[in-house]
Amino acid sequence: MTLLDGKKTSEAIQHEIAAEVAEIKAQGGKVPHLAAILVGQDGGSMTYVNNKVIACERVGFASTLLHYETDITEEQLLTKIKEINEDAEIDGLIVQLPLPKHISPDKVLEVMDYKKDVDGFHPVNVGRMVAGLPAYLPATPYGIMQLLERYNIDTKGKHCVVVGRSNIVGTPISILMSKCTIPGECTVTICHRNTVDLASHTRQADILIVAVGRPGLITADMVKEGAVVIDVGTTRVTDATRERGWRLRGDVDFDNVAPKCSYITPVPGGVGPLTISMLLKNTLRAAKKEVYS
Repeated sequence: MTLLDGKKTSEAIQHEIAAEVAEIKAQGGKVPHLAAILVGQDGGSMTYVNNKVIACERVGFASTLLHYETDITEEQLLTKIKEINEDAEIDGLIVQLPLPKHISPDKVLEVMDYKKDVDGFHPVNVGRMVAGLPAYLPATPYGIMQLLERYNIDTKGKHCVVVGRSNIVGTPISILMSKCTIPGECTVTICHRNTVDLASHTRQADILIVAVGRPGLITADMVKEGAVVIDVGTTRVTDATRERGWRLRGDVDFDNVAPKCSYITPVPGGVGPLTISMLLKNTLRAAKKEVYS
């Protein structure tokens, strides 16, 4: 069994990005600039956005954090997004979710310039991804593809089972894994909450990707010998042995499943660290006009 080290892979990617940004600066080029919008005081969101700002500094990006109180109106937020759309200095824009209930995430997404949508959620980017055209890929699926590629995991002709069908992870990774690319070229099965006899599907998986947010859902009897297991789940569970009183647990029962696997991601330290790195990668691509000229 080999651990798929997302932390190590993320550090390598950020090192590569930093080196490229240093070269851009040396040649007098424009430094990539990421803007992030945060609404409200949600602790998890604030930590996540702050980590993105720190990562920008680490690789040499410029960054702008716009933090608004929850009483900002939908119209005011949409107006601000339109202003950023027109700001040539800003290459990438993210709006941190969740948003207050009076603000429609769909409206926010549709107003955003898809050329600056480095989260990869705009319908134009999703459509281009499905069509196999250049696009900004959603960060977590993009990170999974990077793990598979950098660990030289053979995916061609394999049966990939994806548990979870969210627009953030499950659906896009199922599309990417079925594409005529490497990694890719898989036969893909998507499972979800209404799947009958989930274990009968997961036991067929050469590559099992789980992203549902149900700690310990996948047990050893649900995984075949030699499978590659990618655990996207990160749920806080009570742990009295920890000073903070909790720990992160994945959707896979790691201790019992790992001995059966050829490769497996740990939680934490697997897919999670790659999310911000792939966001930075998309921002660099935006600054270089690699996707949209």
